[in-house]
Amino acid sequence: MTSQDQREVSPISALTGSPAGSTASSPIASADEELVIRHETDADHRAVREVHTCAFGEERVPALVEALRTARAPLAPMSFVATLGGRVVGHILLSASRLDAPRRIVDVMSLSPLGVHPDAQGRGIGTRLIAHALAAADEQGVPLVFLEGSPLYYRTRGFEAASPLGFRSPSLRIPDPAFQVARLSAHEPWMTGTFVYSETFWAFDCVGLRDPDA
Repeated sequence: MTSQDQREVSPISALTGSPAGSTASSPIASADEELVIRHETDADHRAVREVHTCAFGEERVPALVEALRTARAPLAPMSFVATLGGRVVGHILLSASRLDAPRRIVDVMSLSPLGVHPDAQGRGIGTRLIAHALAAADEQGVPLVFLEGSPLYYRTRGFEAASPLGFRSPSLRIPDPAFQVARLSAHEPWMTGTFVYSETFWAFDCVGLRDPDA
C-alpha cells in the first residue's frame, strides 16, 4: 500500500511507500540479510517509533502505539517487529477491541498500525508481519481481527470485506471497502454485529477519515 492509499483509505493503514519528507538515520541492511520476526521488547520501543514516524510521516501513529501498549484491555496486545541485520525495519500491533454480537460481547482484535520503514519497503515485510500476527492471534483463540485499509493490499493477505459477512462498521467515516475482517478458526457463525474500537483509538482520533471541508 502506498502513502497515497493511506491518506485516501484510513489514517492507520499499512504503508509500503515513503511519504514526502521522511528521513532515514542510516541505510537499511542489504537484501541478502535474513528477515527475523519476533515479539517486540522494551528495547525496541525507540526503533518502533522511528519506523512509524518515517512510514506515516506524523507523530500520531507512534503515539497511538505507545498508548495501546499500556491501555487496560480484556486481551493483551500482540506486538511484533521485523528486523534485518539486527535493525528494526517493521512493526505490527494487534490490540483488543470488541464485537457487539446478538448473543453477547465478543473479545476480538484490531490490526493497527502496520508500518515498514520506507527504505525497507517492497520486500514483502508487511506481508510477513501480517501472516505472523494472524497466526499468533489464531493460536491464542482470537476469533476475528478487524482493520481499516486498502482492499487491494489486504484481500490477498487473509482479510475479507466485513460488511457482506454481517459486520457493521464503528463509524460512517470508514469507507465500506476499507472495513475488513480476518475470520480465524475460533470464529463461529453467530459472531456477527457491530465492531467497536477501544477507547484509545477514539482518544487519538484514529478512526475513519476526517473531511476538512465539512
